[in-house]
Amino acid sequence: MRKTLLFLLLITALFSRVGAQDFKYGAVTREQMDMKSYAKDTSAHAVVLQEFGKSRIDVGGDDNIKLQYLYHVKIKIFDSKAFDKGTVEIPVYNNSDADSFEDVQDIKGVTYYLDDNGTTQKVELENKKIYPVKENKHWAIYKFALPGIRNGCVIEYTYKIESPYFENFHAWHFQADIPKIYSEYEVHIPAFWTYNASIKGFLKLTKNTSDVETSCFSTHGASCDCSHIVYGMGDIPAFVEEDYMTSSKNFSSTINFELVEYTSPYDGSKHKITKEWRDIDYQLKNEIYFGNQLKRKGLLKDRVASIIAGKTDDISKARAIYTYWQKWFKWNESRGIYSENISKAFDTHSGSDADINLSLVTALSTAGLNAETVLLSTRDNGMLNTLYPVLGDFNYVVAKVNIGDQSYLLDATDPMLPFGVLPFRCLNDKGRVFSLDKPSYFMDLNLPQKEKSTYTYDFTLHEDGKLTGKMVNYSVGYEAYKKRVAIRKFNSTDEYVENLNEKFPKMKILKSEILNLDSLDLPLGEIYEVEIDLYNKTGANKITFNPFFMKRIITNPFKLAERSYPVDWGMPSDDRFILTIHLPAGYTIETPPQALSLSMPDNGGKFLTYYEPEDNGFKFSNVIQFNKSIYSSEEYPYLKELYNKIIQSEKSEMIFKKK
Repeated sequence: MRKTLLFLLLITALFSRVGAQDFKYGAVTREQMDMKSYAKDTSAHAVVLQEFGKSRIDVGGDDNIKLQYLYHVKIKIFDSKAFDKGTVEIPVYNNSDADSFEDVQDIKGVTYYLDDNGTTQKVELENKKIYPVKENKHWAIYKFALPGIRNGCVIEYTYKIESPYFENFHAWHFQADIPKIYSEYEVHIPAFWTYNASIKGFLKLTKNTSDVETSCFSTHGASCDCSHIVYGMGDIPAFVEEDYMTSSKNFSSTINFELVEYTSPYDGSKHKITKEWRDIDYQLKNEIYFGNQLKRKGLLKDRVASIIAGKTDDISKARAIYTYWQKWFKWNESRGIYSENISKAFDTHSGSDADINLSLVTALSTAGLNAETVLLSTRDNGMLNTLYPVLGDFNYVVAKVNIGDQSYLLDATDPMLPFGVLPFRCLNDKGRVFSLDKPSYFMDLNLPQKEKSTYTYDFTLHEDGKLTGKMVNYSVGYEAYKKRVAIRKFNSTDEYVENLNEKFPKMKILKSEILNLDSLDLPLGEIYEVEIDLYNKTGANKITFNPFFMKRIITNPFKLAERSYPVDWGMPSDDRFILTIHLPAGYTIETPPQALSLSMPDNGGKFLTYYEPEDNGFKFSNVIQFNKSIYSSEEYPYLKELYNKIIQSEKSEMIFKKK
C-alpha cells in the first residue's frame, strides 16, 4: 500500500529545502567559556547557547512503530542563581495498567569549566547518577544532576525517548525562564498520521521550512511520503512572569501538536482521534464517570425533597440545595471532570470537584431546576483550545443553574463561597456548558463578580500623640469571601483580633465586632475601637501625618518595560477609604493633602482623593477603582503609570502646626 502526504498545519510553512542539523556533542568554544554575561540580557543568570530537538515516527529496533524524540541543549551558567539548570528531570508516560512506560535512551551529560590555569576542563555525567522515580501508574521521572557546576561553567546534555503513544507528539518550548541564543525543532511525520500544529506566544519564528521526503517510511509492505518541517527561533528573550497573570503556558512561545487521525500501515483502517464537539457531547453523555452520574436522580430524590420542603420559588430551592451541598461535602483538593461514584462520595462526605459538583447538578435537576454542567480549565492549567475539541484541556467542573433570565455558576467545594460566586481559580477565559438534552456551547467566564471594600475611620488625635477612635470596614463580594477565609483560619474571632494586634504593634484594639460572618450573601463588617501610639513626641510645634498610615501601597506590582501578555485581575475592584481626624485644641493644618483625579483611558481605572477641612479637623477620602477584569498589553503602560502615581501620592504627608 502506498499513501501520499496529507498533513494539516494551522501555521504557514515556507516550502523550501530544509537544512536542519543537530550541533556536535562534546565541543565547546573558548568564546563560550569566556562569556561573562549575555549582551542582550545582562541581568540573565544563564543563557541557552544552542538547543535542538527532533521528533519522527519510524520503525524501532523491535520492528514496532515508535515516536522517536531527541533533545540536545548547551547552557552557559553565569552565577549560582542558575545552578538549578544542572538538575534535569525527564518525564515519561505510561498509558496502561502494565508498566509500558516510554523508553529513555542515550542520556549523556558534561560540564565544562576553566581551571586555575585558564584551561578548559570537563566532567562527564556518570550513568550510575541517573535514576528513575515512579510517580504513579501513569508517570515516571528520570532524574540526574550534572557534576561540577560552578560560576562560569557550560553544561551540555542530550537524551532520546522512544514512545508508542503517537498522541503524545512532543511540543517544543521556545521560551523559558532564561534567554536563548538559538532554538530549533525538526519534525518528520509520515503521511499515515495527520496532526494539527499550533503555535502560541507573541514571538515570531525566524526559520520555518518544509519539504516532502519521498518514500521515507515503510513497514510490512506499506510505505508513504513524510512531511519534514523545521521550526527555528533566534534571540529569544526569557519569559518573565509577573503578578496578575494566568498560566505562563498561555503566553510563552510554544509549538503544540494534536493528533487528528491516522491510518494503520498494517491493515489500512482509519482512526479519528480529534473529534467534533458533537462527538465529545455524545462521549460525555454516555460516559460512566460523567453523563451516567448526572442521570442518577433517583439516588438523591428523597434527600432533595427534604432540603427544598417549604420552598416555593426556584431561587430559594437552588440556594437551599447549594448551601446543603457546601456543608455536606469536604473537598479533597483533587481536580478533574470525572466522578467514579457520586453515591460513594456522598456517603463519605468527601470528594473531588467532579464528585461534589456533578452531584450538585444532579440534585438541582432532581428538584426540577434547569441545571447544566460547565467544564473549564483552571487559571494554572492554561486556556482552552476553542479551535477544536481537546477534552484533556478540561480539569474542573462547576454547576450552572438557570432561573428566569438569570444564570448562576456554583461551586460547592468551598463552604465560604456565596451563591453565584466562583473561586478565583476558575476565572479563566471560557468554559464549555454541557447538558444531557442539547448541544454544548462555550460561555464567557468574565463574570459580574467584584471585589469591593470600604474603610471608614473616625479618629481623635490627642496631645500625648495617641490616636483613638473607631475603624469600620465593610467588604463586599469576593473581598468579603477572602476576609471570611482569613478569619476562619483561626479558632475564633477573638484569635483573629489578637492576630491583628500582633500585626500592628502600635495599635491596641479595645473592642471589636465582626458582622455577618456566616451570612455569605451579605457584606462582612468589622468594627474596632482602637488606640494607636502614633507619635513618641508630645507637645511638638509641628506634627507630620500621613493619611494612609493604616493602608498604603508601597510597591508597584508592574515592573516590566513591556509586557507581552495581559494583566488578568480575575474581576474588577473598588477600594474606598474615608478618614475623619479631630485635632487637639490649638492645632491647625499647615499643609493639607493634594486633591487628585487620575484616570486610565476608556474608564479603565481611576484614583481620586478628596480633602475637606472641618472645625478643628478634616475629612480625607480616596477611591482606587479598576473597572476591568483583564487589561491588554497595550493598556499595561497606563496601568503601570497609574500605580506609580498612586504610590507617589500616598507618600505625601500633611503638617499640623500648633498655634
